[in-house]
Parts: sequence; structure tokens; C-alpha cells
Amino acid sequence: MKFDVIIGLEVHVQVMTKSKMFCSCPNRYGSDPNTLVCPICMGYPGVLPVPNNEAIRKTLLAGLMCECNIALYSKFDRKSYFYPDMPKNYQISQYDLPFCEDGKVVISGKGLSKEFVETKPIGITRIHLEEDVAKSTHFRQCSGIDFNRAGVPLMEIVSEPDISTPDEAYIYLTALKQIMQYADISDCDMEKGQMRCDVNVSLKSPESPTLNAKTEVKNLNSLKAVHRSLLYETERQSEVLEGNGQLIQQTRGWNDDIGETYILRTKEDAADYRYFPEPDLMPVEISSDYLEKLKKEVPETPAQRCARFIREFAIPEYDASVLTSNKSCADYFEKCISFGSDAKKTSNWTMVELLRELSQANKTFDQCPVNPENFAELIKLIDNKTINGKIAKAVFSDMFSSGKTALEIIDEKGLKQVTDTDEILQFVKKAVESNPTPVQQLKEGKSTALNFLVGQVMKFSKGKANPQLASDMIKKELS
Repeated sequence: MKFDVIIGLEVHVQVMTKSKMFCSCPNRYGSDPNTLVCPICMGYPGVLPVPNNEAIRKTLLAGLMCECNIALYSKFDRKSYFYPDMPKNYQISQYDLPFCEDGKVVISGKGLSKEFVETKPIGITRIHLEEDVAKSTHFRQCSGIDFNRAGVPLMEIVSEPDISTPDEAYIYLTALKQIMQYADISDCDMEKGQMRCDVNVSLKSPESPTLNAKTEVKNLNSLKAVHRSLLYETERQSEVLEGNGQLIQQTRGWNDDIGETYILRTKEDAADYRYFPEPDLMPVEISSDYLEKLKKEVPETPAQRCARFIREFAIPEYDASVLTSNKSCADYFEKCISFGSDAKKTSNWTMVELLRELSQANKTFDQCPVNPENFAELIKLIDNKTINGKIAKAVFSDMFSSGKTALEIIDEKGLKQVTDTDEILQFVKKAVESNPTPVQQLKEGKSTALNFLVGQVMKFSKGKANPQLASDMIKKELS
């Protein structure tokens, strides 16, 4: 029996701010354990929290980027639970009056399974703001708690159950990550825990309107883990139902090594958390003027920038989607164009040569040793036939490793392309004289022989001859 799959995602995104949500401790990753703490984030008696205005602003901005309705009146709530990672034994969160509601993220493209997903809106139920919990590290005989993360501002973005496949979930998370990065809300570095995901999945028979009990899989820390866990959980639940078993609502963990989920506990309901309004914090009121001002600060979304690149630079949709998938990449490309390089050639070189060099060097665009002006200069040197494409690749590799400009490297190594017809003619005659068989084949109409002879000219000229001139002159010589 085939079942319909119903998936909803709860995505936790750390907000990029200088300090934590309710205290002045630095919001910084990588410090020694338990060094970025104070009486407030450690939950000492008698302390009072103070909301982080920048965290609230960025949460509202995230809502606007996701086309949410922004609440002009909101509040914080206490969510009570007892676990070692929460020093106060409660978490300051939001329950019935979140900052953002009823939004959407439009997705399309290919997922990990390479199946193309048509354009589809995924509803956003709510975006609320809370404080993160401490980080637990489990050793063989004990566990350690690092409270540096406790109190870091954390958005929870809850989707509608509009997702039907693991690929759709993957594309949605990718789009959400790009939106957060474009608005400078979060780096969303999943290895650093800046973006984490819980998945809710349930199955139903196509003939029945009733869903079977859902399973929540907690704390998935990579897009691939989300995709794999959904594949596994869909299969597991299908086997239970096909065997006439009964599913119960539960929370499960994910073991990435063996590719399986495992039971953690039966699922709590909201009543188990004993939500009530946070007594130490006043409600938050957003003025209409403030909201209008914030709307003017909303940057282009990745989808809007992709459409603009296609429209303004006349590059293919594929190129535009690759370039805009990373904000730093899109910024780099656009700066290159401002220096006068050809858009399509710049796109090709960015996607192939530049991305390869960055990947091999394990660098980001912000760390790229070749600035956009020098990159644009290289591409213009190809266009004006100062160097050919093959030499340009060697020059660019040298630029990346040395930090020198293209012209400096070309002058140092004498790589300027030969366009003097008399000089190229000498190479052509040498290629013709030393390769009688390809010459005869070309006379008989075999076009592949011409490519061989051009290659010989390039060999004799050490790659510096203009290949188009060489091709034309070979034809002329043999005619």
C-alpha cells in the first residue's frame, strides 16, 4: 500500500547578535567552555532579563523576508522543563503570541535525489524568538555541559505540513538558509549549531482524511541528515502500517552512522510544558512607523536576485541560480560586472574556475585572494585576445596562489598571446610540413584533422598563438 507523506519542519536558527538574548554576555562561538556566562544566563535567583532589541529586529526582518504577518503586540512566555541543558529549569520562549505568523517560502529545483520539484509554496505557521539551551557533550561514562550557548537568541521557524518528500524538505531548508544569510540574520553554519532542524512526519492512506500518529525526529544538524532521516522514517512507518501495526506519537533521535532513528520518549503536549506569560518581561509592542521603516530595510531575496540576474545580465537561469545560491558569490559576481567584464564569461569562470580554486583551498569568497577587479581584468584580457583561454587558466591559478594581477604574471612569464600573422605563419608551416597525414585528411574533408593541426601550432608556439587565427591560416595555407 502506498501512503501519502505529510512533513512539517521546525527549524531553529541562531540570530547573529553581539550579545545573548537577555544578558550582555557575548554571543560568540568557539570560546573555552563555560567562559561566556553570567548570573542571568545561568539562572541565578533574583536576576532580571533584558530583551535584546537587535534580536527582535532581526526576527521581524526574517518574518518580512518570509512574507509573514508581523504582530504589533507580542509577548514572551515561560516554557517549563527539567533537563541539564536549561539552568533555570525553564526557557523564555513564545507561545500564543509570536512575532511572525502566516508566511511562506516558495521552493523549486532539484533535491538530493535529483528529482525536479516544481514551484511550490511552503507555508510558514510562525516564527518565534526564544533563548537557546546549553550544549551537551556525551562521553563514555559521563556528560559535559557547556553553558556558553545558553541564552543565545534563537528563532524557531515552524512550517505548515505542506512538504511531501525528502527532496522538498531539502530544497525548503536550502531556500530558508539562503534567506537568512541574505538578510544577515544568521550564518546558518550547521556544523556550529547555528541552524538545527526537527522533522515531523506522519503517513495517511490516500482514501482516508485521517493522519496516523506523527513522529518527531530531533536535532538534525545537516541537510543530508534531514533527507536521510525522512527516507528512513517514511519506510519505517510504512512497514508498521503495512504489517497492521499501530503507530504512536513519539520523539526519536537520529543515528547518522547507521542511518536509523531511535526512540527517545513519547511526545509531550504543550500542556506538559506549563506555558504562562513571562512575569519578568513586559509585552513587546511594535509601532506601525517602526514596521514601515523595517520594511524598507528588507533586502532582495535569493529568488528576486536570481530573476534580476537573468533580466539584467542575460545569463541562463541555471547560471543565475548557482551564483545567487550564495550571497557572497552573488556579490562577487556583481562587482566583477561593475568593472566591465562580460557577464556570461564571468559567470562561467566564477562557477568553474573560481569555485574550484576556493573549494580546493577551503576558502570562502570573503577570503578569496583574487579581488573582483583583478578577476574582471583577467576575463577582459581573454576577450581582447591578450591571452587565450588555456593560458588564462594557468594565469588564474597563479593569481590565486600568489595574489598577483593577471598582467603582472603575463609580463613576468611572457605569456602574451601571439596575434602577429607573420609569426603565426611560421608555426603553421612547421605544423603542416611535419604532419603530412593529417594534412591529407583535412584535404579529404575530415574536420577533426584541423583541430589536430591547430593543436600542433599551439604546441610549437607554447600555447601563445591565437587559435582562431591559426585555424584560419591553416585553411588558407592548404587552399
